[in-house]
Amino acid sequence: MKRTIRDDLVIVLAGEAGQGLQSIEGILAQIVKRSGFHYLSLSEFMSRVRGGSNSTAIRISSRSATGVPRRIDILIPLHQEAIPRLRTRISADTIVIGEKEKIGYPGMIDVPFAKIAAESGNAVFANTVAAGVIGGMLQADEEAAAAFIRSHFARKSQEIRAGNLEALRRGYAAGKGLAGIDIRLEKCAEVKNDLLLSGSEAIALGALAGGCDYVCGYPMSPSTGVLEQMAALSKSFAMIVEQVEDEVGVINMALGAWYAGARALVTTSGGGLALMSEGISLCGMIESPLVVHLAQRPGPATGLPTRSEQGDLDLVLHAGHGDFPRIILAPGTLAQGFDLTRRAFDLAAKYQVPVFILTDQFFVDSRGNTPAFALAEDAAGKHIMETGRDYRRFALTTSGISPRGVPGFGSGLVRVDSDEHDESGFISEDLDLRTRMVDKRLKKLAAIGADVIPPTLVGAADYRTLVVCWGSTLNTVVEAVAGLGRNDVAVLHFSWIYPLPEKAGGFLARADNLVALESNSSAQMARLIRRETGHTCAHTILKYNGLPFSVEEVREGLRKCVADGGRNGKQL
Repeated sequence: MKRTIRDDLVIVLAGEAGQGLQSIEGILAQIVKRSGFHYLSLSEFMSRVRGGSNSTAIRISSRSATGVPRRIDILIPLHQEAIPRLRTRISADTIVIGEKEKIGYPGMIDVPFAKIAAESGNAVFANTVAAGVIGGMLQADEEAAAAFIRSHFARKSQEIRAGNLEALRRGYAAGKGLAGIDIRLEKCAEVKNDLLLSGSEAIALGALAGGCDYVCGYPMSPSTGVLEQMAALSKSFAMIVEQVEDEVGVINMALGAWYAGARALVTTSGGGLALMSEGISLCGMIESPLVVHLAQRPGPATGLPTRSEQGDLDLVLHAGHGDFPRIILAPGTLAQGFDLTRRAFDLAAKYQVPVFILTDQFFVDSRGNTPAFALAEDAAGKHIMETGRDYRRFALTTSGISPRGVPGFGSGLVRVDSDEHDESGFISEDLDLRTRMVDKRLKKLAAIGADVIPPTLVGAADYRTLVVCWGSTLNTVVEAVAGLGRNDVAVLHFSWIYPLPEKAGGFLARADNLVALESNSSAQMARLIRRETGHTCAHTILKYNGLPFSVEEVREGLRKCVADGGRNGKQL
């Protein structure tokens, strides 16, 4: 019986580390986007170089569909362990395609990838064959795919280029000829002009647009992708990228760079930021700008290094001993990732505070198409003054923001010290002055209010149930709520986390039923909201097994919360 798939298709590639899932996905992403289909990919992999059981879910749509699906329409297993690992997601409607002799799954459609690759010149071309098979099933633009293969392998030998082109052609032919599958996705011409980016690339481009000229980090998944992207950009732009010996060195080198007038980015994960805590506190005392990108993964300790969680909000809220202001941002889309990172550099320089950009493994490692980012017409301000001989780095001001100078720009001395100090930067134990200095630093929180981005309301304006989420869960939650088919449920998404936007209170007060959805075990955002606004979430939908929420499970959880109406939920 032939199965017809319209509008939206979910393909899952599954295999061992080292079998080339990323190669297939990389080729397929370009084929799909250049053909005019919307694209989203999400990789789920074990923390090992070889072996294990990894998978990449690819969503291909006629319309923009960026939520994470649980279902599998087509499964392409490259090893036997893929079937039992994904069994809970395989349904009677799932079509399994692969090498029958190797996989042995009943009812699967046999496509001999290795044989086709060998006939194309070399068994290593199997990944190109697999990408071609999917392109053939989609009736994607074969010439656009061939153009990409020529470009992708341009630096390889003529033999490798020709072999991959032949493998692609044979894969297309095999995909077009598959019985039992009828895929009817409509193409969208505008998608061809979209950007195709991972979250790591969006963050890196945002940093570049924000004037970043110094990057330092210690490799730690899942933040390493941003470090790698910035290293690649440094080949074309005036930028220094340093892999430092440890995280303590990272934070101090970044502060030194800002002190000298650079615009520095730190990229790390939870364990790395834990080691940077003393440096974060130093940042607060010397009132230095700082931008930290933190890609979250499950903890504590090493936890699950290659999985996803929103478990570090409390860490970022309280990193560093003592009281001092900070800004916390958490993008939910690629466009927000770019824009918030760009803004982070100006916010850090303007208010002389650390700015944290919270992402997670799902955000940085997923890839999708997005319209070209809008660039700000006005260039980011340096917020640096030329100093005179009477310059005072920590002058007491009504706003709490002292004029910032850098060494060598003017005749004044720029003194900073980790001890409490007077306005000129000299160590002081004047206790009255200590109180005034703390108050001065904390005054910045009120000033920051002018730049705070309010939460985004998606859905019915006259809602009764309001689903509160933050960061990378946005698209999945919005799609899940739309699928409920109710006009009394809306979504409130926070991309600016702290200081908590004042307008949030008005949205929260209008709801009869507040539902907090977070990828952690303790509803950290819900507790922040209660602390700052007094509003309590009657229900929580929490997930912390290392995988992102799927649209289906969010929808199932919301049905229960909406039916209960806020009467019997666990309050936080």
